[in-house]
Amino acid sequence: MAAPAVRELPEPPGLPQPLPEPPVGELRLETVLGALSDPLRIRIVRKLLVEREQFDHPCGWFGLDRPKSSLTHHFKALREAGLIRQRQYGLERRSHVRVADLEARFPGLLNLITAWTPS
Repeated sequence: MAAPAVRELPEPPGLPQPLPEPPVGELRLETVLGALSDPLRIRIVRKLLVEREQFDHPCGWFGLDRPKSSLTHHFKALREAGLIRQRQYGLERRSHVRVADLEARFPGLLNLITAWTPS
């Protein structure tokens, strides 16, 4: 069975600046894989790749039954590893996968994530 397609949506105009993240040239495979080794984090990235409904999504969209502090930790780990880009919209942070950056640095990685089947 083929992996679901990565849902890439165009970046809308007038977005807030992204939160600090590593530049594409500084993305390291061991850091990215380390962040993805957590089952919740890989589920977050896969959901963003396969099920996204708009350009970026707030934490509540994921439907994760975890304390806010725990989710904040996981999203920060994904951002600091370079997997997601986060922007602040008032009190809300929204996330999307850095598809172009990850494909440029690690071709095929996102296809592996979309082909993964959560347990």
